[in-house]
Amino acid sequence: MPESLTIRRPDDWHLHFRDGAMMRAVVPYTACQFARAIVMPNLSPPVTTTAMAAAYRARIVEAVPPGVQFAPLMTAYLTDHSDAADLAAGFADGVLTAAKLYPAGATTNSAQGVTDIANIMPVLERMAAIGMPLCVHGEVTGDEVDIFDREAVFIDRILAPLVARLPELKVVFEHITTSQAANFVDGASDRVGATITPQHLQINRNAILVGGIRPHMFCLPVAKREEHRLALRRAATSGSGKYFLGTDSAPHPRHAKESACGCAGIFNAPHALESYVSVFEEEGALDRFEGFASENGPRFYGLPLNEGTITLDKAPLAVADELDCGGEAIVPFHAGETMRWRLRGVG
Repeated sequence: MPESLTIRRPDDWHLHFRDGAMMRAVVPYTACQFARAIVMPNLSPPVTTTAMAAAYRARIVEAVPPGVQFAPLMTAYLTDHSDAADLAAGFADGVLTAAKLYPAGATTNSAQGVTDIANIMPVLERMAAIGMPLCVHGEVTGDEVDIFDREAVFIDRILAPLVARLPELKVVFEHITTSQAANFVDGASDRVGATITPQHLQINRNAILVGGIRPHMFCLPVAKREEHRLALRRAATSGSGKYFLGTDSAPHPRHAKESACGCAGIFNAPHALESYVSVFEEEGALDRFEGFASENGPRFYGLPLNEGTITLDKAPLAVADELDCGGEAIVPFHAGETMRWRLRGVG
């Protein structure tokens, strides 16, 4: 097995920076690994317009360490009242890279999301016409649906009909967690792609519930059965250009995770690449890691590949039990573990 791996500098096609002191603390973890990142708009209040996205982008850029090359790619949060003309103008001006569909109530700060896909059909038709990608949090939210079934039901009720109705719409099925999602993406046109997180490649639902509730392993969509984790590993390491890296890194203070109603989200930004590459090593697919991490995403979004490189060494890496992020203690993914790979640096 190789003792080091050098690949084209990768991008993160799905993450959360939050805002304020927290944002300023976590941006460097991403900027020092990735050249670009799709930034989620679920702040409070959410980023719903081009002007709000431009202002948020400026705040992120100010948090990038000096001398580091990093570009935040902004998204707009869709609501029942989104303005198609504003989104189209933002996309044309390069302020917006995509728009984000949160079903109302599906995850953190999604209360103002879309209550019925019919309400935004004119917006989606405009996006399809101009080639603007739609990023999708793929879960239904009705109380009658078990939380472990929400993604599969979303495919049947919403995503499959939407793709059939608007075949020209470019759709990113984000942070997929099930074999049903992988099967759907595999069978869809090349206008449909998907991101996969490190946590959904590494853990199943036992990690959350066995031996006591482990809140730092709780995210949405929630991790599923082992059969689904294995299906995701096959998809990510398959070499298919439809799958690409998206961490869904989502920082929350320790006290907000370890509470009576703990927040959903896993902060994996500090060692995302080390986590991903260990999966590819275990699956005997290190030769396919560059495609997943550095090539498939830009090609799907129609953006140029990055010119620089990063190198990972086969060397032990001890992960801290917690990190100080903007004055708040955050427990990172793999806390307390020793990882087999270590990021050497950007070339």
